[in-house]
Amino acid sequence: MKFTLSWLKDHLETEASLAEIVERLTMIGLEVEEVDDKAAMQPFRIARVLTAARHPDAERLQVLTVDAGPEVNGGQPLQVVCGAPNARAGLIGVLALPGTYVPGIDTTLGVGKIRGIDSNGMMCSERELQLSEEHNGIIDLPADAPVGTRFADYADLADPVIDINLTPNRPDATGVAGIARDLAASGLGRLKTPPVERIEGEGDCPTAVRVESAVCRGFALRLVRGVRNGPSPDWMQRRLKAIGLRPINALVDITNYLTFDRGRPLHVFDAAKVKGDLVVRDAAEGEEILALDGRTYTLSAGMCVISDDAGVESIGGIMGGEHSGCDETTTDVLIESALWEPIAIARTGRALGIITDARYRFERGVDPAFAEPGLDLATRLVLDICGGTPSRRIATDFAPVEAKAIALPFTEVERLTGLAVEADEQVDLLTRLGFDVERQGEGAFVTAPSWRQDIEGKADLVEEVMRLKGVDRIAPAPLAPIGGVNGRILTVPQIRDRAARRALAARGMVEAVTYTFIPAAHAALFGGGDERLALENPIAADMSDMRPSLLPGLIAAAGRNAARGYGDVALFEVAAIYASDEPEGQKRVAGGIRRGTAVATGSGRTWDGTAPSVGVYDAKADAIAALEAAGAPVERLMIEAPASEWYHPGRSGRIKLGPKVVLAEFGEFHPKVLKALGATGAFCGFEVFLDAIPEPKRKATRTKPVLTLSPFQPVRRDFAFVVGSDVEALRIVRAAEGADKKLVGEVRVFDVFTGSALGEGRKSVAIEVTLLPSERTLTDEDLEAVSKKIVAQVEKATGATLRV
Repeated sequence: MKFTLSWLKDHLETEASLAEIVERLTMIGLEVEEVDDKAAMQPFRIARVLTAARHPDAERLQVLTVDAGPEVNGGQPLQVVCGAPNARAGLIGVLALPGTYVPGIDTTLGVGKIRGIDSNGMMCSERELQLSEEHNGIIDLPADAPVGTRFADYADLADPVIDINLTPNRPDATGVAGIARDLAASGLGRLKTPPVERIEGEGDCPTAVRVESAVCRGFALRLVRGVRNGPSPDWMQRRLKAIGLRPINALVDITNYLTFDRGRPLHVFDAAKVKGDLVVRDAAEGEEILALDGRTYTLSAGMCVISDDAGVESIGGIMGGEHSGCDETTTDVLIESALWEPIAIARTGRALGIITDARYRFERGVDPAFAEPGLDLATRLVLDICGGTPSRRIATDFAPVEAKAIALPFTEVERLTGLAVEADEQVDLLTRLGFDVERQGEGAFVTAPSWRQDIEGKADLVEEVMRLKGVDRIAPAPLAPIGGVNGRILTVPQIRDRAARRALAARGMVEAVTYTFIPAAHAALFGGGDERLALENPIAADMSDMRPSLLPGLIAAAGRNAARGYGDVALFEVAAIYASDEPEGQKRVAGGIRRGTAVATGSGRTWDGTAPSVGVYDAKADAIAALEAAGAPVERLMIEAPASEWYHPGRSGRIKLGPKVVLAEFGEFHPKVLKALGATGAFCGFEVFLDAIPEPKRKATRTKPVLTLSPFQPVRRDFAFVVGSDVEALRIVRAAEGADKKLVGEVRVFDVFTGSALGEGRKSVAIEVTLLPSERTLTDEDLEAVSKKIVAQVEKATGATLRV
């Protein structure tokens, strides 16, 4: 939205400077994007040509002596070479001195020689000053033009132009009068917009109006006979040019002027070109109109148009038609002031790709109460500029303005903004903006004026008070500390999911996303097949049941990869499985499979032909890595065999925490299961039941304990125990660890031996025990004592005997 400073002062009586006005506009929410202070026009001066003689070496050039006033060159005449045909002695024109930037030719002048003659500047044409396209001669001013003064002051070209950025909710600020109203309410002057004179007119308007479209919410029309349509006044043309509009003729310029002056778009028809009555209706599919921009638009059904007996004359609320436009031959004019449905105007403008000043305002919502006053104001300007006799108006019923009273507690301003504004001041600010305020106790009922249709609730009223009081008056204050800022954001299940994904990806596995639905036969292989988990309307025959395990989907995915030449794959997925149709039957699981040679250290064939196939220990390592990442106490885990029936009975295991809590299962798959799934090759896999992992206890602090390192040399002792073949090595390890918790560090199995020398059903398990002294170097007596403890503890736990 552009306007000039003098235009603003037509509506606002103020002594404020341009800088103060610009600052205040931004402070009250009408952000200023650009200010053109017209500094570029200041150097040009009015000058008189004293003499004009032909250039000795150029037939079309003249050498002028120019008087630019006492402030230039000490009052002495300047010599200027000029090629304008109208240059003559006695002419008063506009002089650009050396050092002046001339916008029309994009050049900064200097002292130069033209065909050997010095030239100290140039006499300017209108095009060189970007006043018009006239370039047939230099500017010829009246004889009373004051020589030596600035041309911008004389021609009223020094009027600064202000460009503000409007938000869509401020249609009232699409007119200069509305902007002045806001500035006056903020205390920067007094609003002096004159009231609109009501014009009754004489005689009936011969053109009737019928409104048949719901898009039109009201329509007013009148005829003005005997107008003289020529150029608009200079003051109006200057303002229109300043904001980027091209003056056309008086009738069109008046409508454009009122669009920006009052935010009220209007349209004028040449009455002689209108055939019959005007009908406001919805367009028929495929109708066409040649618009004022010279383009032909094809209309769609539902677009609102104004038509006569000859066809479409105007696109309602957006653009008029070329056929009924006003030109220099117009003598009778129909002035239209209508009200349109904003959403319909926006939809039509977007569909046709038309952006006009009228659409810009109507799609935001113009003041519905100003439709008929706008018609009267346009009529007055037409009568003053073009003459003529107005008829009586025709006005359909305008849609009523629903103005509801909004309850505003006076405490709401401080609660929402932090600004302490007294109740009387709140009432005063809102009243100055045109709101109707009825005080009741500690609050008020506020009714918005017709031009503020964006006001819907008390928060909008608070915003009005805040912006007029001043956003800069809100004292900066730190936010109150929130205890949870440094707390944990993710839930425990979310943390476990992410940790398990990272750990498995770090082991060279690729994350997959498989279907939640699997065939019923596959579900039965993995402990499923419950009728309650069968889908009533499956998307495919082979997606009939909710999966009881992640493994069948991953095995099938590995098989599809193998069929395409990628046999060595390691896939994992962290997702839900379904044991029943109850909420507690849904479990979070991290599952994975390896196929072929896809071990953690890499896959594929090697030069020595020893690439190992995946096996039970690869699956075990994957499961323990996922458990450790998810926060399971891996130092207390127990492993027992076998796992579930879909695993190989001799090459699988179950990881437990205590005798009842199963945290994971791992192993190679049963050959029957692989055959039923159509899978071939070496397979192993695992499932970690994330929901079964106990939640860690909250620590009072996140500070890590002090690292204590022993200065004494660790000692390693080996023990070999003979036990039954069914005794797990882990039981021996746990027993040795518990023999002396302060002294025993790491316990590691390094050998397992079976043979006839040990007897039937017997095996030898050798362990290495690392002893970590913390107080002194261990003596032989100390080593003997702790060794006895270890042997005794293992014998008690497993029935083992020390191998001699």
